[in-house]
Amino acid sequence: MVPEKNDSPSGVSVILPVLNEESYLEHAVTAILSQDYLGAMEIILAIGPSHDRTHDIAQELKEMDPRVVIIENPSGRTAAGLNLAIAASRYPIIVRVDGHAEIPADYISIAVKLLADSGAVNVGGVMAAVGVTPFEKAVARAMRSPLGVGASRFHTGGEAGPVDTVYLGVFLREALIAVGGFDERFTRAQDWELNYRLRSAGGIVFFDPRLHVTYRPRPTLRALAKQYFEYGRWRRVVTRRHQGTVNPRYLAPPFALLGTLFSIFLGLFISPLGFIPAAIYLLFLLAASAKIGTDFVERLRLPAILLTMHMSWGAGFITSSRSLVPTS
Repeated sequence: MVPEKNDSPSGVSVILPVLNEESYLEHAVTAILSQDYLGAMEIILAIGPSHDRTHDIAQELKEMDPRVVIIENPSGRTAAGLNLAIAASRYPIIVRVDGHAEIPADYISIAVKLLADSGAVNVGGVMAAVGVTPFEKAVARAMRSPLGVGASRFHTGGEAGPVDTVYLGVFLREALIAVGGFDERFTRAQDWELNYRLRSAGGIVFFDPRLHVTYRPRPTLRALAKQYFEYGRWRRVVTRRHQGTVNPRYLAPPFALLGTLFSIFLGLFISPLGFIPAAIYLLFLLAASAKIGTDFVERLRLPAILLTMHMSWGAGFITSSRSLVPTS
């Protein structure tokens, strides 16, 4: 439970859970300090036990601007760091930003106005994946396409309006406190799980595509596989804990994985005709890559990237253990 504190009548508390972010932290904080928002602002960095220069960079940022506050997050877990930052916050609006994300200059001003105009308890926008290396750029293409991640508006964009969940989020602090903050048992999918509880309590979660956050994709196929395995694993935990929250797009990757494996088994041991479903899926990957990619080399990379995203997510969903977060 996040404890209550006295709120200022205006101002925002920007909170960042930070762990091993030496490559991106300065860019993330600089983007926050460059906001056109006219109200009071503080930036709370909840820093985990990092093994790079994250602590040094955070200290330099604090020395440059007194609005930067550093607190320790001994566990290094994202949800725990967010709750510690919320507990340390002074203002009635909480802006969540990640250490490897960059927000545009009008992000906070738009979000604060949206909270007032929409009556929502949380507003958010697009997880705009932008790569630097050729591999990251290909991953970004996949992450921003319905053929790669499904039709979630926070991935692919769309019209403004109420949704199930958004990327990051700008919250009414009192609403976060009322539902107990982030569930610290969740190492992934804690945003989705929190938004479910906010909606169950009668709150509105509101999406607006103007809230455009730059996100840096994973730099290798192995890192991408690990990321999507954890996504699938923890999304299954949410569906077990909150009955009736299964969405058909969550089931597509596990069905694709099981169907492909079964097809290969049939083709190898029963009849070559058994390879047909796997071949159809392969053709889908090739067609999707041709549609998503912008040049020949990128289209060559994308089948492996899409396959990794789909199969890793599906494997995580299927193998997710009930012991991760018990339902009782």
